[in-house]
Amino acid sequence: MTPFTLKNSRAIITGASRGIGAAIALELAKKGCNLALSDLSVEMLSTTARDARALGVEVTEHALDVSDPSAIKVFAKSIIEMHPDTNLLINNAGISLIGSFLSASEEQFEKVMNINFWGTVNMTRAFLSHFRSLPQAHIVNLSSLFGIVGPILQTAYASSKFAVRGFSETLLHELEHTEVGVTVVHPGGIKTALVQNSLFAPTMQEDKQMKMKKSFDKMALTTPEVTAALIVSGIENRKKRLLIGIDAKLITMLSRLFPVLYWKLLTFFQGKKVDTSS
Repeated sequence: MTPFTLKNSRAIITGASRGIGAAIALELAKKGCNLALSDLSVEMLSTTARDARALGVEVTEHALDVSDPSAIKVFAKSIIEMHPDTNLLINNAGISLIGSFLSASEEQFEKVMNINFWGTVNMTRAFLSHFRSLPQAHIVNLSSLFGIVGPILQTAYASSKFAVRGFSETLLHELEHTEVGVTVVHPGGIKTALVQNSLFAPTMQEDKQMKMKKSFDKMALTTPEVTAALIVSGIENRKKRLLIGIDAKLITMLSRLFPVLYWKLLTFFQGKKVDTSS
């Protein structure tokens, strides 16, 4: 597969208003890649779009709920008609849910799966046939370190990200002899608002929610900008898998060495028992 040329390509980015999505948009803009940015609200995209345009690329802004399959179909049809040169899809939109399996509601669990997993699947389905007709194209799916290991209180989120991983790995094998590449990304702790804006199980008390937010902030070791630079480099070099952050690399290695015991080892190294109540 040939290296991917970003200059004068056009990328769709979901969840592009902030965090990793916004950072990827700006990193791509530096490379001369035009952008179709999407998020739940167009107003949320204004800053990202303004900063990207300042770098000299074309930018369109789109309100899109990736949990809505019908909205995705309408969006994809519009983008392909307006910009048939669109050849890069970055499935970044996501949401977290913190709480034990029994304490989280069925509706919360389904919401996480609909955004994180089905949003990725349906966006890919909407664009893949078009991508197959182009000289080159690429798909980036954001999984997580929690698509490799399963921590407590993250049942829904980890389930969705394991599913993204399985979907992505299978898809890249299916597309191996085409010019459509697939990269699955597994970030560790990234300094974004993902946990700050997380859903919490209804029974989880506010003081515990705040404690968990502060704990994550301390563990988030990597910036969105560093993450974006690694992802964009991965696109150019057609990387199939990216582990982002030293935490992701070390914990992944531990899970490979001790596939059953890694959680006990992690809690032992932390020197404390993790509170599983919610």
